[in-house]
Amino acid sequence: MSDPGLRSFILNALAEDTGSGDHSSLASIAPSVTGRARLLVKEDGVIAGIAVAREVFSITDPSLETEALLKDGDRVKYGDIALTVSGSVHSILRAERLVLNLMQRMSGIATATATYVEKVSGTKARITDTRKTTPGMRALEKEAVRLGGGVNHRMGLYDMIMLKDNHIDYAGGIAAAVNRTREYLVRHSLPLKIEVESRNLDEVREILAVGGVDRIMLDNFDIPSTREAVGLIGGIAETESSGGITLANVRDYALCGVDFISIGALTHHIKSLDMSLKAF
Repeated sequence: MSDPGLRSFILNALAEDTGSGDHSSLASIAPSVTGRARLLVKEDGVIAGIAVAREVFSITDPSLETEALLKDGDRVKYGDIALTVSGSVHSILRAERLVLNLMQRMSGIATATATYVEKVSGTKARITDTRKTTPGMRALEKEAVRLGGGVNHRMGLYDMIMLKDNHIDYAGGIAAAVNRTREYLVRHSLPLKIEVESRNLDEVREILAVGGVDRIMLDNFDIPSTREAVGLIGGIAETESSGGITLANVRDYALCGVDFISIGALTHHIKSLDMSLKAF
């Protein structure tokens, strides 16, 4: 990888962890000692973050040699070895926790995403993430969603218009918010798509009456209301279900015919995949 943003993130994370020095390693192990370690998968799931881990090792110490035995996005099981690293033991130990923190979290996100994707198989619905991400880690977490078979929603406030309830209320209603947005995009020559959140069927009708919207979010709709909303919209705009959606009901929402189902829990409420880095 050559992403300067990722490099800066890794350097900052290493500096945060190392501080004045890894005194545990400095105190107990001679600086010249070399060795090997392997990253063990201790739980079934989907692996993510191998490429990032190799970058962490490289930035920590360019002389470290890594070998990836799996690919990002692979299904894994307990006992699999994701990668090996060899070289300075001090460098391996300095990188260890950051590698594990990133890979465990990314793999947890990829695994959760894959589970949701499997639940909606055979429908047209696509599982998408939200902006409910860890500050500084959004790009990595959204990459993990993709590796799990999901798709990314907007990356931030800059690459898509999303008029939520607060925008609508502050602007003075749906029509005012949408019309001002369309004028703004023309004035600034911005080719951004417009999504508008609806809280009930009446608001869906308002959005359709105004027009010029690319996607309509159905926020906290129940199943019958979602089905009716999809029928009202009739393909004029993309549809997205959001709010209160779990593994227990995601397929029911998908069967209503929505295009997207956004799951904030993919990135803000996940269980990391268990892994360890062990000398061998």
